Amino acid sequence: MTWPTLARPFRIPLTTLLTSAVTTAIIAAAAAPAALAQTYPAAGQPIKMVVPFAAGSGTDQVARALAQAMSEANHVTVVVDNRPGGNSFIGAQAVANAPPDGYTMLLTTNSTHAAAEHLFKNVPYDPVKDFTPVALLRKGYLVMVTRPDFPAATVAEFTAQARREPGKLNFGSGSSSSRVSAELYRQMAGVDITHVPYKSNPNALTDLVGGQVQVMFVDTSSALSPVKSGKLRGLAVTSNKRLDILPDLPTLDEAGLKGYEMSYWTAAYLPRNTRPEIAARLADLLKQAMGSPELKQLMEKTGTEVSYGDAEMLRRFQASETDKWARIIKAAGIQPE
Repeated sequence: MTWPTLARPFRIPLTTLLTSAVTTAIIAAAAAPAALAQTYPAAGQPIKMVVPFAAGSGTDQVARALAQAMSEANHVTVVVDNRPGGNSFIGAQAVANAPPDGYTMLLTTNSTHAAAEHLFKNVPYDPVKDFTPVALLRKGYLVMVTRPDFPAATVAEFTAQARREPGKLNFGSGSSSSRVSAELYRQMAGVDITHVPYKSNPNALTDLVGGQVQVMFVDTSSALSPVKSGKLRGLAVTSNKRLDILPDLPTLDEAGLKGYEMSYWTAAYLPRNTRPEIAARLADLLKQAMGSPELKQLMEKTGTEVSYGDAEMLRRFQASETDKWARIIKAAGIQPE
């Protein structure tokens, strides 16, 4: 009797199985970032936009306009969280310590990310290592302002009075841009005026109107309304050419301080170790919002300009600005506090 031949079992080589598994894992890993970017931000989960300055400041105005534009364009809920004080350290440190999930971002300026390390001995965060750059958003300038009843009506007259009364005139500042602009004026004009620090520029402006300080360098966003209404007197602007929004004010260069120029900038950051695809998605949302008619109108009204740059551009720009501010601060003779 002849027994039938049994069919051999079908076997897949182990190496083939392993190769297939590895390939599947690679494909899944490659698809994960794209999927994550598509699901961020998750429906119903708001993004907290931390502003390390007081409500009413120039950065706060941009933050609120951005939040509204992002909501209208993409139905993204953005909550503005003002955390002023501590030389702007409080807000910056809060974001540095937040989970890197894309839901806590920092909308800040050169104050925290280019100047602070040169103005203060103990900064509780690293402006490079503790953050993920997202996007550069805008640039702006400052206005030298006094009370309308102050005896000096021009930069030359203010300088002359400061020279006659060394150490008797005070300048207030609530941000590094405000302070360094005044310090640069003091150094270039050769005057002795006393610095009075504030938690924010709006607080300093209140004391300027009240007479506790005699002069300020304040961002155009905060200065424009009180200057146009006559509550403050504008003496000059820190740009290298006159601003369309304040055409009657000379530049400090025109007013006699040859070569004077100072600007500030606004940018967005996430905590360190945030996934690149999340940062890129947030950058796209911000870029779209900055292109909205409302933001463009705000830029025009406040004498600032949209200056969008992606994460890599922001990284390079921040490095160059850090070097620039270091030179200005050193030249102005400012000792870290």
